[in-house]
Amino acid sequence: MTVLIKGRIEMIRPILEVQVLSPTTLARAFDRVTDYWSPKVIGQVNDQLLKAAKLKGELIWHAHDGQDELFYIVKGSLRIEFENEAVDLKAGDFLTVPSGVRHNPIAQEECWVLLIEPASTKHTGEGMTSRTRSLEEQLS
Repeated sequence: MTVLIKGRIEMIRPILEVQVLSPTTLARAFDRVTDYWSPKVIGQVNDQLLKAAKLKGELIWHAHDGQDELFYIVKGSLRIEFENEAVDLKAGDFLTVPSGVRHNPIAQEECWVLLIEPASTKHTGEGMTSRTRSLEEQLS
């Protein structure tokens, strides 16, 4: 697959080596997630990664320049704050945060989220905190 990295188009190999026709469940995927705000890559479709994350509390204000990010709420509820408004999501809801839009996800109670985003998406945008996870950590 090809991706745009710092203005250059480069070929990258698939991030995951998945066996064809190897079904799993979301419950099994979320069993891999042991820490809040520490997403785990559970699948790949072309250059998009599917990530399971358990959230509780607040992350940080951040944006993903050049990448949209989709939040699908599997369990619980999530508030996503934007600069001029906030959106409340419950189980079954999904929301796409457009590229470059600053946002801050907040979960009062444990919330399970399926994230769909390009492989090049940095966990907390350009911001770094103790909760920031590298792609390598998300693959473990």
